[in-house]
Amino acid sequence: MLKMFHYMKERWYYVVMIIVLLFVQAYCDLSLPDYTSKIVNVGIQQKGIEDGVPDTIRKESLEHLLLFLDEKEKAKVEDAYTLKDDVYKRNDVTKEERDELNSILAIPMMSAGSLEDEEKAAEIKTQMGLPEESDLWQVLEQLPQEQLDAMKDSLTEKIEEMPESIVTQAAVQFVQTEYEAQGIDVDAMQIQYLMTSGLKMLAMALVIMLAAVSVTFLSSRVAAFLGRNLRNGVYRKVISFSGEELNHFSTASLITRSTNDIQQVQLVFAMIFRIVLYAPILGVGGVLKVLQTDVSMTWILGVAVVAILILVGFLFAVAMPKFKILQYRIDELNLVSREILTGLSVIRAFSREKHEEERFEEVNERLTKTNLFVNRCMTFMMPAMMLIMNGITVLIIYNGSHAVDNGTMQVGNMMAFMQYAMQIIMSFLMITMMSIMLPRASVSAKRINEIMETKVSIESPETAKIPENNKKGEVRFEHVGFAYPGAEEETLSDINFTAQKGETVAFIGSTGSGKSTLVNLIPRFFDVTSGKILVDGVDIREMGLHDLRERIGYVPQKGVLFSGTIDSNIRYGKEDATKEEVNRAAEIAQAQEFIGQKEKGMESEIAQGGTNVSGGQKQRLSIARAIAKNPEIYIFDDSFSALDYKTDVVLRRALKKETKDATTLIVAQRISTILHADKILVLDEGKIVGEGTHKELLKTCEVYQQIAMSQLSKEELEHE
Repeated sequence: MLKMFHYMKERWYYVVMIIVLLFVQAYCDLSLPDYTSKIVNVGIQQKGIEDGVPDTIRKESLEHLLLFLDEKEKAKVEDAYTLKDDVYKRNDVTKEERDELNSILAIPMMSAGSLEDEEKAAEIKTQMGLPEESDLWQVLEQLPQEQLDAMKDSLTEKIEEMPESIVTQAAVQFVQTEYEAQGIDVDAMQIQYLMTSGLKMLAMALVIMLAAVSVTFLSSRVAAFLGRNLRNGVYRKVISFSGEELNHFSTASLITRSTNDIQQVQLVFAMIFRIVLYAPILGVGGVLKVLQTDVSMTWILGVAVVAILILVGFLFAVAMPKFKILQYRIDELNLVSREILTGLSVIRAFSREKHEEERFEEVNERLTKTNLFVNRCMTFMMPAMMLIMNGITVLIIYNGSHAVDNGTMQVGNMMAFMQYAMQIIMSFLMITMMSIMLPRASVSAKRINEIMETKVSIESPETAKIPENNKKGEVRFEHVGFAYPGAEEETLSDINFTAQKGETVAFIGSTGSGKSTLVNLIPRFFDVTSGKILVDGVDIREMGLHDLRERIGYVPQKGVLFSGTIDSNIRYGKEDATKEEVNRAAEIAQAQEFIGQKEKGMESEIAQGGTNVSGGQKQRLSIARAIAKNPEIYIFDDSFSALDYKTDVVLRRALKKETKDATTLIVAQRISTILHADKILVLDEGKIVGEGTHKELLKTCEVYQQIAMSQLSKEELEHE
């Protein structure tokens, strides 16, 4: 999978933008629970008062608090406030300074609050032997420092044993009472706090939405770009394959790899940026936030993570093998479908429809079962994950309620912890969902890489040789031997001959004698295993492939046409051919007759694969395509087999005039096609067993005599 990133390096800046947006989205997502906690704790329970550091405090109240502070603490508090009209106003302080002031003032505020309580004050007066009508604060101010410190230590010792949340609440209560004493509207403060926090949460939700939409948009573009590059890369690679590589991969497999496999990779990469990158950011951020919120319940997260890992491990162990074979099941289905559709006429001719239906159903059933198994695994995963999430929620509420009751946790903190826990679990859930898809995409990526990393056996040399013009059209075989990859025996052995410019050289022999293989070596569809082939005096392995094939007009054994028009098919080898050249090529190939009968003539549509023209018409158009190219070497690989005798004679006569300055190599099954060739090579079991003209071979070559006698009567032989 990692190799796939190479194909989108041109859009690296998109990836950077996606990562930045994901961090922004995660920051906002992780901030929302904190705001929820503050709305409950501060906005509702504390009436909008954040901590025990008042913005304003009366002179009298501050002096009461200073009684419980040492000299160092007094100095810090006095530096933080400025007296104006008997009211101290807080100066601008940093967050760290505010937190320090909060910790300094919390216990004095609780102590002062307890002294304001009438019952508590009466108890202290009794202990000190003071009359009930005495002012306790005046008494405390007149006490010696040692006695005041002892009293303060006693109060502080009791308060420090209390949970922090209770101390904070008491400090906030003191500030609230102080504000009310100053005539400040605490209810308005609460509404203002709630409104401000709510607007901030809405703004963050908007940022999350915009970031998510942007990430989806950019991820889709990057994934689409990756798919385009992969399709282009696979196509270019397959186009460069020689016969050896094409035989290694079936056509059905190449189609699946170019479509379904690339689609799987593209889909997963679109989700990788939205989920796989986001899940760790959200998960790690959630853990850090949980540690800041409450450490006492982190064990619950451990339980959740272990449960999720067990579930994922189980799914991997059960489903992974099926994911690996899923793509190969699609290959099988494509292969059978292609075979059936291609051979439909043969299937009907032999009444084998039932057999082929059963064969297709068998392959289809295997693919269906594999798909069903995979889908069942995914169906099982989601309810199991929801069970874990709901179970963790119940566990958090159960433990959190006890903590709230004990005063060690506030309700808002419990809610925030619950949200952070859900975010952490959700990040694992996202990774789990991807873990289901990644194996299949990984198999697809591996199959794509098999194509991309396949070493092409036939390539242009780094420094190509350019033939000299004085040997134009010459084809020479020097001790050529060839064996197909994996074959035990050679198909061709010690082939020697020379075809000069203007000559017509024909090849004839029994089926399987190596005629087509021989001519397919010239354009380097395969490379010789021994000896060498020279075109225009240069070894074809030392020539550039494009240069070599530009010199050749090739007409295959089976006529191949492409979807388009008749005109576009004839121009296929020479796009800049003039209209006159196209018409002339069609006329020489004896194709004008049926072209003229069509309503649109040259602009008549050709269906995919040439299915709307007959075999003979297809061959004539293939021959016209080679003629329009005007090459120096013509190769006709049994290209006249679908023509009737009359058309064959007329076409060869016209072709002889056209190719008088070119080299013509003809593979034929019919002797009538090659009677007037300058040279005929007779092949038998991959070896040349006869060479000469028709008349010479009738006298000297037994194999040729047998072929001639099987095709021509005695009178025709004597006449020839």
